[in-house]
Amino acid sequence: MLTKSYLNKLTYEIINVAIEVHKTLGPGLLENVYHRCMRHEFGLRKHTFESELIVPVDYKGMSLDAELRCDFLFEQCLVIEIKSVEAILPIHQAQLMTYMKLLKVPKGILINFNCINIFKEGQQTFVNELFKSLPD
Repeated sequence: MLTKSYLNKLTYEIINVAIEVHKTLGPGLLENVYHRCMRHEFGLRKHTFESELIVPVDYKGMSLDAELRCDFLFEQCLVIEIKSVEAILPIHQAQLMTYMKLLKVPKGILINFNCINIFKEGQQTFVNELFKSLPD
């Protein structure tokens, strides 16, 4: 059963993976480098995830081939979007929230590797209405 505490535990684990990758590589690399390293680290830790998942878009019964790609769908219940940018912009947050809505998942994490400290400034966590309806 999916609960808020389970999602919070997964969030903690994902942030630890991001910290490990960032600690090893540091800031300043391209997003695809961090993506590959996150994928490898998730595999080492035996997590279930999908990478570069095509996000389905359904508009009033019509299936669109919009070629939207989510960086990670983690344990089928949490979206992870990674960036390596100077600053997280509202469009990055909107992208994550849209992926969460389209994939029908309650929580998402936006990670920016172009920072000094992942824990303090390099990650943002978002929840939606699905999260609010989950048991503790």
